[in-house]
Amino acid sequence: MVSALPRISGRRTLQVACAALVALALVAWWLLSMGGERAPGGRVTLATGVPTGVYARYGELLKQELARDMPDVDLRLTRSEGSIDNLRQLVSGHAEFTIATADAVSTYQARHEPGADRLRACARLYDDYMQLVVPKGSAVHSAKQLRRLRVGVGSDGSGVQLITRRLLTAAGLDFDKDIQPVRVGIDRMPTLLRQGKLDAFFWSGGLPTTAVQRLARQYPIRLVQLGDLSDALHAQGEPTRYYRAAAMPADAYPKVQNGQAVKTIAVANLLVTTDREDAALTFGMTRTVIDSRDWIGREVHAAQHVDLRTAVFTDPLPLHRGARRYYLSVKP
Repeated sequence: MVSALPRISGRRTLQVACAALVALALVAWWLLSMGGERAPGGRVTLATGVPTGVYARYGELLKQELARDMPDVDLRLTRSEGSIDNLRQLVSGHAEFTIATADAVSTYQARHEPGADRLRACARLYDDYMQLVVPKGSAVHSAKQLRRLRVGVGSDGSGVQLITRRLLTAAGLDFDKDIQPVRVGIDRMPTLLRQGKLDAFFWSGGLPTTAVQRLARQYPIRLVQLGDLSDALHAQGEPTRYYRAAAMPADAYPKVQNGQAVKTIAVANLLVTTDREDAALTFGMTRTVIDSRDWIGREVHAAQHVDLRTAVFTDPLPLHRGARRYYLSVKP
């Protein structure tokens, strides 16, 4: 005798079929939106900065982490003069990703530079702190006292020089007339200061900056406060809204600060790409940046401030669609 098969109602069959179709549709949407089943691969370039800056070291460590997270991606690092130069490399196709300060991005947009409308963000990273470095015995205790001095101002095309120009204006000084600007980066400024060829230099970077740490071990230096310029800086208009009053922690450069915090100006760094970048690659890059925070942060202290809760605040840029999907995927 053949046993009877269990009866399945027509309604139950319809429910199962509908659920299956919904699941298939979601999978199809996900695959299509992320560029299909193809895993990200190939050569990708990240524009960083000068060799002794935080951008460069952060890029080196991110490259190592990306090799584990997306092994088919060959991340190449290229140096640059700084944020503005980075953005130009990005829109010209010489790089797929870069790091730039929010004020540099805003300035790039305000100048209607080529490709400004195509810029997109993956994440807010860490803050850069403006650092004014002088010999320990210098009479300079404010940027207002830099008149007629030889001052390292950062390379042309750097975010350092962009902020320096605005800080000098806030101090009542003309960049071209009241100081002797020396247009070099952090790779050269410490040596020139130590050799007596500079009286002071400005630097904008994550804390601590290796080049400043190294200089402090070789030569007695002091950090000059910039807090007295905050109000005059913000009075300059729209681009300066990305600067915030801040204090360098007392332990940023212990050999220099003698347990004292130093008032200064800070600005956020963004991981930037363009709207033409592959969504799956951007998803993966954003994921790696967030997931590698603790590991990279052991060597680059500034990276410890990369945070999932604040990473989405990338003003003045909208998020790239791939980055946005990543944040939605981890939303609690």
